[in-house]
Amino acid sequence: MRLRLLTLSLISAMTMTACASNVSSQSNLEASKASEPARLQQSEQISKPLPKVDPTTKAERTGLAERADVQAFITKTSREKNLDAKWMTDVLNHTKLQPKIVEAMNRPAEGTMNWGKYRPIFMTDKRINDGIKFYNQYESDFIRAEEVYGVDRFVIAAIIGVETGYGQNRGSWKVVDALSTLAFDYPRRAAFFSGELAAFFQILNENGGDPFSYKGSYAGAMGYPQFMPSSYLAYAVDFDGDGKRDLWNNPVDAIGSVGNYLMKAGWVRGAKIAEQVSVSTSNNAYQALKQTGRLTPPKETVAQLKNAGIITNADPSAKVTLFEFEVTSSPKVDEWWIGYRNFYAITRYNSSKLYALAVFQVSEAIKKGVR
Repeated sequence: MRLRLLTLSLISAMTMTACASNVSSQSNLEASKASEPARLQQSEQISKPLPKVDPTTKAERTGLAERADVQAFITKTSREKNLDAKWMTDVLNHTKLQPKIVEAMNRPAEGTMNWGKYRPIFMTDKRINDGIKFYNQYESDFIRAEEVYGVDRFVIAAIIGVETGYGQNRGSWKVVDALSTLAFDYPRRAAFFSGELAAFFQILNENGGDPFSYKGSYAGAMGYPQFMPSSYLAYAVDFDGDGKRDLWNNPVDAIGSVGNYLMKAGWVRGAKIAEQVSVSTSNNAYQALKQTGRLTPPKETVAQLKNAGIITNADPSAKVTLFEFEVTSSPKVDEWWIGYRNFYAITRYNSSKLYALAVFQVSEAIKKGVR
């Protein structure tokens, strides 16, 4: 499944970076379920004026809400989230299912993406130069985010850069269409996306506006940082104090929200992220200690890795994870890296180790360019 998610991310990154990690950021979504929704007062939701369908969007009536499964979703969600069922019905009756989204989700993996292929997608002169400009434009907000949340401000910038090219590609799908398609016409992940659709209705109720004006990726990820709806509810913040959490049009809110996300993912203020290491030619015991399978917090010490053949000057007592990154398969060329707790925090945003290393390297390049 991870390979499929990574492949879908890369397809999008080459054409529209807004989707770069939208599908694969589902680790991000799972993590959000453990956090209480920020700034959301459910008792006040139903008393707000409900956002109406704007006729200027020309959303034709589709009758989607007449389906039995959609009716069941409305009944359940309106009751559990304290939302108006008639309003939800009206929105869903103007929602259009998009078969192309299902096709994209079902697209078979096209080979294995290694570091040698992945890195050039994100480590480009344009992305670095745009990152430097973006950072300089909002420098005071980045500095404040680092002070408030303890997260490296250049990592925050890099994540927004990897996700959407600093907001240049935020997605063109109507979020309600995308999430409804996956909730009602994609059985394999229906439960997951039904939860995201329910969360999106909470966002609509909180923010107001035309439900069909909200745009995102084909997987329903939204705004500058490509948060899924459940992550928005859990981590999005009103960082500029205007009374609204706006990740679609407000880069300042996005900066604060990414910082808040990584803080809650366990970021350690001022700590290291990752370092490249060498391997011994005579002791290959390190092979048994490299990361495989699901990513977990660091558990081996540098001293243990050194005894297994890793060559590094890192603090022997530090806990890290050993990663092998394939550059080429023939001839076999690898890079070896150790990831600290903050590297793991980045993988809570997107579960790919390739993503995390790309974010780290983009952040370092932006930092070098700014200074």
